[in-house]
Amino acid sequence: MYYLTGFHAIEEQIKKSSERGVLYFCTHSTRIDAILRLAGEKGVRSEETSRPEIERMAGPEHRGLVLALEPGNESGEREFKEFLAAADTGKNPLIIILDSITDPHNYGAILRSADQFSADAVVVRERRSARETAVVAQSSAGALAYLRIFTVSNLVRSAEDMKKAGFWIFGAAMEGVPAPKAKFKGPAVLVLGSEGSGISRLLKERCDTLVSIPTAGHVDSLNVSVAAGILMYEIRRQQG
Repeated sequence: MYYLTGFHAIEEQIKKSSERGVLYFCTHSTRIDAILRLAGEKGVRSEETSRPEIERMAGPEHRGLVLALEPGNESGEREFKEFLAAADTGKNPLIIILDSITDPHNYGAILRSADQFSADAVVVRERRSARETAVVAQSSAGALAYLRIFTVSNLVRSAEDMKKAGFWIFGAAMEGVPAPKAKFKGPAVLVLGSEGSGISRLLKERCDTLVSIPTAGHVDSLNVSVAAGILMYEIRRQQG
C-alpha cells in the first residue's frame, strides 16, 4: 500500500483509474470538496477520518487528503510481448527503457517527460529499479496514471525483442553521437542508465547508436531526468 498526498497527483489518479483506492479526508476546503465530488463521479470510495490517522498513513506532509492505493500500474513480460506484437511501427512509436534508475524522484520526473512526449511504453527491470510509490507518483505530477509500464526480468532480452519488432535502439551515453546529428527516424527505443554507472555493458552492446547531449557547462553531466526530456524532445522532433 502507498499513499498519494498531492492534490494534482490525486486528481489525475482518480481521473485515470476509476474505482481504485480509498480517498481519506479529515477537513473540508474548496479544493478538497471538488476532489471528493470527482471521486464520487468515478466510483472511488471516500472516508472521513481523523488528522492523526492521515498523518499515520502519509506523515505530516499532507493537506487533509490522502489517496490510499495498492501497487498495480505495471504489466509483465507476457503483456510486453503482446504489446510489441500489436505495435504499429509505421506510426513511429517511442519506448523508454530505464536501466537501474533507482531514485524515485528521477524515475517520476522521467515518467512526466514520457507522458509529455507521448511515449508509448516504459520498460523497467524487476530488480534495481524504482517502483510505483507516492514519491514517484508525485514527482511524475500524475503522469504515472497514464503510462504503460512494463516490468521485465531481462532488459537485454527485451531489447532484442524490440529490435526484432522493427525498433531502432538509442542509448544515452556521454561518448555518443551528439543528439542533433543522430538519425531518430522511425520506431525508436531510448535507453537511459543510472547516474552512477550508466547503461549496463550488455544492454549498451544491443544499442544501434549511442547518443549524447552537447553541453558547455562546468559540471560533469546532466541529471538523468533532464537528459531524458531533452532526448525525448529531439526524437519526437525528428520523427515529425
